[in-house]
Amino acid sequence: MLRQQDVGHRIVVRRIVGIREGRPQFSDALGELVELSETHLTLATAQGQLRVPVAQVHRAKRVPPARRPTAAAVVALERAADEAWPAPTRGRLGDWLLRSAEGWTGRANSALPIGDPDRPLAAAVDAVERWYADLGQPALINTPLPLAAPVGAELDARGWTTRPPTLVQTAPLSLLTSAPADGPADGRGSAVVELTTAPSDEWLAIAAGRKGGLPDAARHVLTAVDQVRFAHVYADNALVAVGRGTVTGQGRWLGLSLVEVLPTARRQGLARRVIHELASWGVSGGATHAFLQVEQRNTAAVALYQRLGLVTHHTYLTRVAPN
Repeated sequence: MLRQQDVGHRIVVRRIVGIREGRPQFSDALGELVELSETHLTLATAQGQLRVPVAQVHRAKRVPPARRPTAAAVVALERAADEAWPAPTRGRLGDWLLRSAEGWTGRANSALPIGDPDRPLAAAVDAVERWYADLGQPALINTPLPLAAPVGAELDARGWTTRPPTLVQTAPLSLLTSAPADGPADGRGSAVVELTTAPSDEWLAIAAGRKGGLPDAARHVLTAVDQVRFAHVYADNALVAVGRGTVTGQGRWLGLSLVEVLPTARRQGLARRVIHELASWGVSGGATHAFLQVEQRNTAAVALYQRLGLVTHHTYLTRVAPN
């Protein structure tokens, strides 16, 4: 059977899905193990998240990874993503990063446990808990898998809970710039994407609506990057689509975030056009690849990114300390 050490690794599960003529019927599932409890196991599969009761598991085992990126590649991408979403309050535990932004988004308010924390693992988690307690915030840790699987096992033993998996997806910029999707913004002409170095008030209002407010720290997260652009698409003088792009990771990575189309303007290709224009800007700045982070349960966004050629590089879990 599986153990906590298998979390973050690729597994195959044969489960009982029914009984026919007194004999059990089986179905196999292949994916990344993202959670293992006494009662259930959860896999991230190509079709989405699958939660299987342990009582239904006939057999389960770890299998070789499918062209998994190296640990160095995961670390480099996580560092680039941190640069693209910079928390204003920061600390360090050896190589680990501690981040706070008045509670605005999990990414900017969580520890990133990559590298050596310069102390035993249990002591490092104790230090994370103290750091966030001193700020009056709940302690969060983002665990890239399988790189941070040992951290995850320690958090399991302490009763930390798990938020839904987040996919870190990537693509060569040549894919995102080769075939833009034309779509009318207002039924009378092609969508025009304006890229600016600062977000408009309307842009910030859309971001606030999506993220549940916009404290002062949020403005720092959004703008405190040397190379950043904010995409605006207007229809009838109203802002209907937005997006944000950054170039980080020693100039290699275009980070895409906050791509949003208002409900009244959807299904017109605006998200594709926003991504295309930001990708073109990234290329002009010397970037070669794009990345974004999307919750696996956001099936509509995942499907769009899949059509554009983005693939999952790795997965991370946001872990939450018990009250």
